[in-house]
Amino acid sequence: MVNQEHLTILNEGVEAWNEWREHYSTITPDLSAADLEAIDLHGANLRQANLSNANLSYTALGEANLTKANLQGANLFGAHISRALVEGANLQGADLRELNGRDAYLFRANLSEARMNEANFVDAYLRGARLVKADLRNSILGRANLSDADLSGADLRDADLGEANLREANLSNAKLMGANLAGAQLIATNLTRANLSGCRVFGLSAWKLNLEETDQSDLIVTDADEPVITVDDLEIAQFMYLLLNNKKIRSVLDTITTKAVLILGRFTPERKAVLDAIRDELRNRNYIPILFDFEKPANRDLTETVMTLASLSRFVIADLSDPNSIPHELMTFADKLLSVPVQGIFSPVKEHPNPYPMYEHLRRLPHVLPIYKYQTPEELIASLEENVIKPAEEKVKVVRPTPLN
Repeated sequence: MVNQEHLTILNEGVEAWNEWREHYSTITPDLSAADLEAIDLHGANLRQANLSNANLSYTALGEANLTKANLQGANLFGAHISRALVEGANLQGADLRELNGRDAYLFRANLSEARMNEANFVDAYLRGARLVKADLRNSILGRANLSDADLSGADLRDADLGEANLREANLSNAKLMGANLAGAQLIATNLTRANLSGCRVFGLSAWKLNLEETDQSDLIVTDADEPVITVDDLEIAQFMYLLLNNKKIRSVLDTITTKAVLILGRFTPERKAVLDAIRDELRNRNYIPILFDFEKPANRDLTETVMTLASLSRFVIADLSDPNSIPHELMTFADKLLSVPVQGIFSPVKEHPNPYPMYEHLRRLPHVLPIYKYQTPEELIASLEENVIKPAEEKVKVVRPTPLN
């Protein structure tokens, strides 16, 4: 229970309290379960104070020092902690409904299971804070720094997270239905099994997200004053908006898909020079060469990257002279991208006098061209137009015919 001597000093006013704290800095104030409703504690030194289960509803705590204070189970309904220092404080299970925490410094504070409905944390610093299963429905967290924060299982339905920093935050199992994420930064954010349905994601920055089993339905990509357009994939939402509103981006995409050529090969010393020569020749012919190194071990990410690059390309040139993995990777996308011609090239060596047989299996597909065999790099470059580019372009006309007007 509350230490009556400590409570008496506090009731004398903030100036008297802070002076007492300065003279008796080794004493840990015990204000547990104290009734401090609606009193003015602006600027009070409550560092490491025990305020567990205290009634601080509507209390003015602006610019107060609550560093490492124990506020577990405290009632801060409607309290004012704007610009207060709450670093490392324990607010587990506290009632923070309608609290004004604007600009508050809550670095690594424990707010797990706290009730924070309709609280205002605009511009608050909550980096590394623990908000596990916190109730943040209809709360305002605009521009708040929540990087590295643990919001797993938190209820953020209809919360305003506009322009918030959620870099590397843990939002696994969080409920974000209808939340405003416009302009928010989600970089390496964990959204495993989170529910994002109906979120506004206009201007969102999304990179390297963990979206395993995440509900991404009905994401609103347009601004509040624009007609509603929804998508079901967070990572493409930002791109979709740019595509709809930036004519230059649409032009760039058209340019890529009509001029890009994907070159697949291995960056071994003897093969890199050949691949570089092909790239330079394609540049000279006004193509956009994309050179992909197969020196790295094959994995799912690599396969998906190749698929993406190939789908954006006019045609693919595959160097089969060192065939350790390239034919296998071709198998993963060639039968799915039937409108992208594949032209294999091959230079025989003693160890590999003939192309890898798997390529012949691909030849059953109508967009896969016969292998062009050459002896020297000079021969390849001299005949590149006639034996590589021209056949590929002819195949483009067959598999990707010009639509009728």
